[in-house]
Amino acid sequence: MEQTLVILKPDAIQRQITGEIISRFEKVGLRIVGCKMLQPDREHYYHHYETISQMISRHSEDVFEYTLNAIQEGPVIAMVWEGVGAISIARKLVGTTYPDQSPPGTIRGDYAHISQDYANQQKRGVHNLVHASGNAEEAKLEISHWFKPDELFEYNTAHDHFTQFK
Repeated sequence: MEQTLVILKPDAIQRQITGEIISRFEKVGLRIVGCKMLQPDREHYYHHYETISQMISRHSEDVFEYTLNAIQEGPVIAMVWEGVGAISIARKLVGTTYPDQSPPGTIRGDYAHISQDYANQQKRGVHNLVHASGNAEEAKLEISHWFKPDELFEYNTAHDHFTQFK
């Protein structure tokens, strides 16, 4: 089984749409194996966005700072989801990084609309509601950064019958 990290950002919590977002992951059959609400400090986010994701080298110092400011506007809900193809399924559900480019039916396409250009002009982060790991290596590093092993759980769901091959 594959695992991926999903973070509901402050804008999702402030808009009170966390339940709707979580239900989308449940409806496709992913299993939540870890969940917590927290408000990490800047160092924690620096490690997440730069050490793991290398945002400064991929974008710029300004974009990095805008992103850190936006994610620190309030608490987040960090979750680990598990299932067959969990990373690609989560990425499909979430949509592209920039909500104005995300198609309808995705979380960002349905609930957000801000563009990269607008955010940059306003010198602020793109409020895009949710983070999802981009690939298997990133997921592994992010999960270990956000969760201790004893914070992840194993249990059976009704979907297990359909995903286990004998």
